[in-house]
Amino acid sequence: MTSVVPSPVSASSADAVPSLASFGPPRLLAGLGTGAGWTRRLERVGHLTVHGTMPEMRLEELVDLADNIDLRGRGGAGFPFARKLRAVIESAHRRQQARAAVVVNGSEGEPSCLKDTALLLFSPHLVLDGAMLCARALNSGEVNVAVTRPDVERSVRDAVAERGPGGPRIRVVRMPERFVTGESSSVVSGLNQLPVLPSGSGIRASDAGVDGLPTLLSNTETFAQLAVGARLGALDFRNVGLPTEPGTVLLTVGGDKVVETPTGAPLPYILGLCGIDPGQGVLIGGYHGKFLERDTCWQARISRDSLDSLGATLGAGAVLPLPEGTCPVGEVELVARWMAEESAGQCGPCFLGLPALADTVAWAADGGGEEALAQIRARTRGVKKRGACSHPDGTARLVESALETFAEDFEEHALGRGCGRPVFGCLAVPEAVRLAAGYRPPERPDKPQRPAPQLEQKQKRLVVDWTLCQGHGLCAGVVPDMIELDVDGYPTGASATIQPNMQKQAQRAVRRCPALALRIVER
Repeated sequence: MTSVVPSPVSASSADAVPSLASFGPPRLLAGLGTGAGWTRRLERVGHLTVHGTMPEMRLEELVDLADNIDLRGRGGAGFPFARKLRAVIESAHRRQQARAAVVVNGSEGEPSCLKDTALLLFSPHLVLDGAMLCARALNSGEVNVAVTRPDVERSVRDAVAERGPGGPRIRVVRMPERFVTGESSSVVSGLNQLPVLPSGSGIRASDAGVDGLPTLLSNTETFAQLAVGARLGALDFRNVGLPTEPGTVLLTVGGDKVVETPTGAPLPYILGLCGIDPGQGVLIGGYHGKFLERDTCWQARISRDSLDSLGATLGAGAVLPLPEGTCPVGEVELVARWMAEESAGQCGPCFLGLPALADTVAWAADGGGEEALAQIRARTRGVKKRGACSHPDGTARLVESALETFAEDFEEHALGRGCGRPVFGCLAVPEAVRLAAGYRPPERPDKPQRPAPQLEQKQKRLVVDWTLCQGHGLCAGVVPDMIELDVDGYPTGASATIQPNMQKQAQRAVRRCPALALRIVER
């Protein structure tokens, strides 16, 4: 593994900067250097030194290249780029339009995805090369670059200034940093100075996009791959990766590492070289993706065919292992809550259905019984194929996958026993969501901690009020390690110490007591 730009940070921050790495010689990440020679960003001269000048291509040559290298969209859907080009050409011809629009979608709204951010921060000229190549071939006078982060906006604007005059104009537009911003109709609406929300109209950008023109819209990595393919040519481009899926792909591993790897690489190999274990399983494809069980991970390769055979998809390239020490039910609850909050608020399945689904997951996590598990399944069925965009479908897919992969954990929680593990927010959910839900990240072992004053150290205890206790015995089923029953079904002790990893279970026991005979006190 070749490390590039070693700058690990927390992916939960809105301004997180990913660390970069490549397995084998990098293409998209070429020139970023290693060790003492690394640079944080390739400016124009450095870019040309590494990649060389960009060739000009006629429109038919561009379509042939995209076909020959089997270039597909890297934003999630994997749509063939050559078909997008042909759709724009046909729409322009049908409407007798002399020009078309080009849009680079650099608005990653998911915390688990940072690959487009990495390209626009460190190698923006490669992205602009691919977009300008298309703009010239389509006779477009303007390239639109949609971004959400201020540091990404600055990087792209600096790159535009470095390129100087000449060629199509490059317009950089900052949009709200939200999950639904990245949806294609949201991007088009924002560029047309309308609310940045999914339109739900079903009108494709290739038919009527920016300013009503036929619009070629694709994500950041796709344009960067096109720029690499134009320089290498189809034959050399296909020298890396699988014959059926040539080239490399960018992955965001663990929420903070962006990795370039040839297609076909085994998933465990990539995780191992990143120093990450598959843990309890791996979420592939981000928050609209699917969990792969630990044993299944050993069969997975980074390819469409391999993941399709396992019922998964690479999506936007997010790979999120779930460590052994965290509670999978709580982790999924956090993601479901965040996805509900990211609703566009335009349709019932999104505005009402997703919050209800998140509440139902929380109900099951807090001992809601078999009824809660049944309601989760009903809620996921209720939101699918009914939204203005794919947001409800993707969220339902994630929850259904978790319910299948971690069936025993959901069962234990639903029956009130829980799993005894804390929730660390390992799926890259923003810190604000974790804190609002009452979860705290684990302290770094290498970070020295100042001991709290003795007066501030209070021990929480679970206390039985004997004047109210009626011997139902439900509490012992929820927290058997804290409460033991006597032969008559009453607790054998008046109080029990609550360990840090048992706080949620203790709260659940308090809520489950029908006589209201339990309470939590600090002593």
